[in-house]
Amino acid sequence: MIRGEVLMYDKILVPHAGTSAGGKALEHATKLAKIHGSKVTILHIVEKIPTPSSYGFELERKKWAKDLQKAQEEIQHEMKEKFQKLANKYRSEKIQITVKIKEGYPDEEIPKTSKIGNYDLVIMAKRRKLRGFKSILKLGSVSRKVLEQISCPIILIDGEKK
Repeated sequence: MIRGEVLMYDKILVPHAGTSAGGKALEHATKLAKIHGSKVTILHIVEKIPTPSSYGFELERKKWAKDLQKAQEEIQHEMKEKFQKLANKYRSEKIQITVKIKEGYPDEEIPKTSKIGNYDLVIMAKRRKLRGFKSILKLGSVSRKVLEQISCPIILIDGEKK
């Protein structure tokens, strides 16, 4: 959002895979949040575990599907706890921060969440370390797909940079 001549970021989305690179993106977001008084949302996407083929094993498939669903729910619960603890650290620093855990694929859920939440800025880690124009073409598939779909500004943090 632009207020007068100053660019303001009221809502910042930080997709975070639980990696150190995601931590760097979150640090960057929280520094901006302190400056702008922004609200930060940590978004973690738990990818759906595919159900195995069932040809000739229908009874086993139903059990597998039930076990996989239980595992999926446990993963989501564990990640929610992990990111809530991280968010609490920033709340103690007076940063408004929330956590969203979604099931799906990052290249689909990040743009969807950004659009629905009307975020002003997305800050996320990128994996590939390349230079120049060619680096845009060779970004990791998630970074590239997100760049193509999101209409708000995006900051890509180099996860490998020291």
